[in-house]
Amino acid sequence: MSDPFRRSARIAAVELSEILRISELADALKREGRDVITLGTGEPDFPTPGHVIHAAHEAALAGQTSYTLTAGTRALRQAIAEACQRDNGYRPELSEIIVCTGAKQVLYNAFAATLDPGDEVLIPAPYWTSYPDIVTVSSGRPVFLPTSAATGFLVTPDQLRAAIGPRTRWLLLNSPSNPSGAVYPRAAIEALADVLREAPHVGIMVDEIYQHISYVPFHSFRSVAPDLADRTLIVNGVSKSHAMTGWRIGWGIGPGRLIAPMVAVQSQITSGASSVSQAAAVAALAGDQQLLAERSDDFRARRDMVADALNATGILDCPSADGAFYLFPSCARALGRTSGKGRRIETDADFCEALLEEEGVALVPGRAFGTPGHLRLSYAYSRASLSEATTRIARFCASLK
Repeated sequence: MSDPFRRSARIAAVELSEILRISELADALKREGRDVITLGTGEPDFPTPGHVIHAAHEAALAGQTSYTLTAGTRALRQAIAEACQRDNGYRPELSEIIVCTGAKQVLYNAFAATLDPGDEVLIPAPYWTSYPDIVTVSSGRPVFLPTSAATGFLVTPDQLRAAIGPRTRWLLLNSPSNPSGAVYPRAAIEALADVLREAPHVGIMVDEIYQHISYVPFHSFRSVAPDLADRTLIVNGVSKSHAMTGWRIGWGIGPGRLIAPMVAVQSQITSGASSVSQAAAVAALAGDQQLLAERSDDFRARRDMVADALNATGILDCPSADGAFYLFPSCARALGRTSGKGRRIETDADFCEALLEEEGVALVPGRAFGTPGHLRLSYAYSRASLSEATTRIARFCASLK
């Protein structure tokens, strides 16, 4: 008799992400008494701003604890529209905005609402680990466009043009990028937009969740190519910018004919996002934004400190990053060597496993992001932790024979 709880075909290949698996392994080692430094999670180490917490408290005391409109409260959608005007130079209609339980749900809602079996989604690699799995769960087929440090981890117009086919339904971009930190400059966006104008059947999804952690001028895709707004979905939120990962608020901005079916999907999954969290997000968007620049400057200083330390090992090749709070160094020089405790390093995963076992530093191998031979390191940690971690990484690299 078949198992009634067997996996469905659409999630047969979906597992716990390698990022979470490594984090859980590191936590297990800590419980055993090991001194472990985890640089694998993508979460700001700053606290949620005090005025945001106060707004949530006031909302709860005022009785704002009921269901909200599925698309999000009018107050939050209004604040999102005003923030878009202030930060990106365009103002969406409220009907063009959906508020979700985190930016990840925006992705799921959009793909669930638009993909039929066999539809293709173009995803530049390296990519955030959830992208292909969300596409797969939504019955689509991820098609990867490999990039490298030589191209700044940016997909090229020729590469995009060659990848577009009759079943291509979406291009999914991420700028600033997790894991590479790459930021698409205006000229690069314009060049991709030229290609996309030749392919009117392709939707454009741009994950801009790290917009406010950019060390170079940031350009929103919709601002650069306003004529493509009727085919564009912008994904954003307060998780990274305002250190509100646990509040679970993200949003999508797109044409009404896309937002409406996304709202229909959400109505059958979670309904509206948390009412109290939405009130907090209103305060985050409407309050003083100077704090974002100050925190971005702090991240930039940490980036420079860590990149310099990694490059000084002579083993890791670490290009700088223009945004987000990750570095994505190559560990190619380590492959084929043996660690100080006799472990053979054949892959990026071997490097990460040996580093965790021998020095107690948890990183994520590049294979998790579709780009083997690299490592992802988050520098959203205290300077003391980063200093100790890079000392251990340097010691590990020096032990390789």
